[in-house]
Amino acid sequence: MKKKISLYTLSLLIIATIDSIRNLPAAALFGSSLIFFFLLAAIFFLIPISLVSAELSAAFPEKGGVYEWVRKAFGDKMGMTAIWLQWINTMVWYPTMLSFIAGSAAYLINPELAENKYYLISFVMIAFWTLTLINLKGMHFSSKINSICVVFGTMIPMCLLIALGIAWATSKEPIHIDFSYKHLIPSLGTSHNWISLTAIMASFLGMELAGVHVSDIQNPQRNFPKAIGYAVLFIVFSMLLGSLAIAIVLPSGEIHLVDGVMQVFNEFFHTFHLEPIVPWIALAIVIGSTGGLINWLSAPAQGLLHAAEFGFLPPILRKVNQHGVPTNILLTQALLVSVFCALFLFVPTINTFYWFLTDLSTELYMMMYVLVFCSVLRLRTRHNRHPTCFKIPGGEVGLWGISLLGIVGCGITLFVGFFPPDTLSISSTWWYALMIGAGNLLLLSPLPLFFLYKRKYIDR
Repeated sequence: MKKKISLYTLSLLIIATIDSIRNLPAAALFGSSLIFFFLLAAIFFLIPISLVSAELSAAFPEKGGVYEWVRKAFGDKMGMTAIWLQWINTMVWYPTMLSFIAGSAAYLINPELAENKYYLISFVMIAFWTLTLINLKGMHFSSKINSICVVFGTMIPMCLLIALGIAWATSKEPIHIDFSYKHLIPSLGTSHNWISLTAIMASFLGMELAGVHVSDIQNPQRNFPKAIGYAVLFIVFSMLLGSLAIAIVLPSGEIHLVDGVMQVFNEFFHTFHLEPIVPWIALAIVIGSTGGLINWLSAPAQGLLHAAEFGFLPPILRKVNQHGVPTNILLTQALLVSVFCALFLFVPTINTFYWFLTDLSTELYMMMYVLVFCSVLRLRTRHNRHPTCFKIPGGEVGLWGISLLGIVGCGITLFVGFFPPDTLSISSTWWYALMIGAGNLLLLSPLPLFFLYKRKYIDR
């Protein structure tokens, strides 16, 4: 009998998927205004998608996750569109996460390596292929590794970062952000302030990923919503306080997106005479961030496999091993990530390219979330009698209110994603917007081919 994932393990899985210490430097760029935007993102995105994911997973406890939810609401093609958006955005996102891990690992050898393109590319490729091989062993094996990594490599460093930030703020050391009212509540009339939302929304992506594992969870209709509730509380407070810890120590113009966390730890340990701890915390962050990637590799691939079973992909991509893992899909994504990583060689600055990939990934993901929010509205009507122990509170008013909040949050994020932050060296806003638009179109372009393949070879 297949062993089930416990409530504790699932909570850690969700925390590890979302609560990445990697996202803190990007949020810290925006100073004390990040408090306002964290709360805004929680209200307009994190809480709505958490409640929607909980209802959909409890109502439809079968494999498929996002693909299954959107397919039941709007048909096979829209289901394929949703899972493709979820899967392809991770191809863009993996290089940013792995380059952060590489930047942290550089502090074990030489911190200057964090700005070396050849080091970053080599590290990213080796790490990603290693994680791919781990995921081939199956979900139960990888979830055990994930639980260990998230405790020792994410939660402990995050709590240490927050504690050191509090110690810094209460000492006589300089604070580089202003907590006055006019800075805490930013002017919403400038695009620069709204761009903060992109960085913070990117910090909250992935809440629905655990949905594809709902059939592997003990008592999913009760435990999945509970796990989401525990995870949301920890995620919001840890990421908000962690971002502030970086912002008060480092001037915004000096924050590196790749190794900003180790930058601030270095500053902390130098000030408080704890330099010998630097390599140990770097090792912990590498372990934690690597563990957080495990679910990101497996969940979208499992969802894409489900779409393949409906005939959208050729038989070679439907192959699974003895652990039920989609072998060829995992290997294909490893090849694509290797190609994206190679692009680091052709960009002028790592910081700018890092932000561009994060922004593009967020754009693609937000399109998927719009489909999910629309799906829950349609499915509540169609499947109102489906037995479930969890529904979004407030009846129809609560359902529509939460869903519309989420759709508005996604829409705002999609719009502001076309504007670059002032802190990055980008020559033209129009050129940046054009590149974001072109990137979206390029990565969406395979979808008509999948529809054509299914119609020509499967449906005839």
